[in-house]
Amino acid sequence: MIKKVLILGAGTMGQQIGLQCAMHGYDVAYYDISQEILDDASKRVEKLSLWYASIGRLTQENLDETLARISYTTDPAEAAQETDLISESVPEDPELKGRVFAQFNELCPEKTIFTTNTSYLVPSMFAEASGRPEKLIALHFHDLRASNVVDVMPHPGTSPEVTQIVYDFAESIGQNVIMLKREYNGYVFNTMLSSLTFSAMTLASKNVASIEDIDRAWMGITHMPMGPFGIMDQVGLKTVWTITDYWAKKANDPSAQANADFVKKYVDKGWLGAKTKKGFYTYPSPAYGRDGFLEGKPRKDEQN
Repeated sequence: MIKKVLILGAGTMGQQIGLQCAMHGYDVAYYDISQEILDDASKRVEKLSLWYASIGRLTQENLDETLARISYTTDPAEAAQETDLISESVPEDPELKGRVFAQFNELCPEKTIFTTNTSYLVPSMFAEASGRPEKLIALHFHDLRASNVVDVMPHPGTSPEVTQIVYDFAESIGQNVIMLKREYNGYVFNTMLSSLTFSAMTLASKNVASIEDIDRAWMGITHMPMGPFGIMDQVGLKTVWTITDYWAKKANDPSAQANADFVKKYVDKGWLGAKTKKGFYTYPSPAYGRDGFLEGKPRKDEQN
């Protein structure tokens, strides 16, 4: 039933999701508001596909076929044509998501299913605004370079048929589906992860310990390759700040607001994480990835 997938938002996650779909035989269109964004996305998608080929996830023949299935456009009407499923990855603002879906509700065929990749919002927050609440569902991906776990989360008004179609689609692109029985902010993994990152931000914002020592404590005891601040760099600090600030204001929580303000200092400097080569750490060779990090302090020029 699904042949063409439209990616709304050609940022890091949108790039990964679209490529994953194209790798499994689906036609993919990327839509974003500027040609500059799309040009950058095209380069990044090609680079990611070449890396997949280098590690054996794609053969050269499959690489060429995959890239041939992908198109890019700033024209919403062109993007919407013959679309069977939308994957939305615009910023974590329920009003913005509602407006974007409402726009494409007017342009897409009646058959089109709307999925949202939101990390911490729930679909019912913008279901009515979307114009087709029965065909809206959360299909939430993690970092596709390293994992193949996806969350499927309907809202109370989602059609059971749509839920099944999206579940089957997720499996068809090589994902292991975590099926949520009800709406829950943060799904399963992100709920657990948010407790970790919130605690880490609290420790840092209250100046209990340095960013490096907080990560060192987590890594040294759990034997994980990175700590909470390294993880946040991978997620993207603008996303971390947007989510933290939204819920802090919604709950009127001073502690959460202090955490949001702490991250905002980095965002204001343009230090958005790994994708900008600087966040809590400097990339592509962050201190936490080097030998000796657990045993001693990083060089002074690496400390933020």
